[in-house]
Amino acid sequence: MKRILSLLAVFLIVSGCAGMSDSQRRMAGGTAGGAATGAIIGAIAGNAGMGAAIGAGAGLLGGYLYDQHKKSEQAAYQQGYQQGQQSR
Repeated sequence: MKRILSLLAVFLIVSGCAGMSDSQRRMAGGTAGGAATGAIIGAIAGNAGMGAAIGAGAGLLGGYLYDQHKKSEQAAYQQGYQQGQQSR
């Protein structure tokens, strides 16, 4: 029963991300991953809540930085593509 409820929870969380932009998905994923990792490390250190909070902040920052990298990568691709089209 726990396994079914866990799978249902994951399905609902993932389906809730369907209307999000790429930026929102990247930052939410970073936040969730950071919070989970922080909670695990915090539980080992003795304070899971504090670890989750710190991890969520770090994950949000990481997700934001990754999003900015992907946006600049896409902009560089588009610029190269347009220059290629003009040189024909």
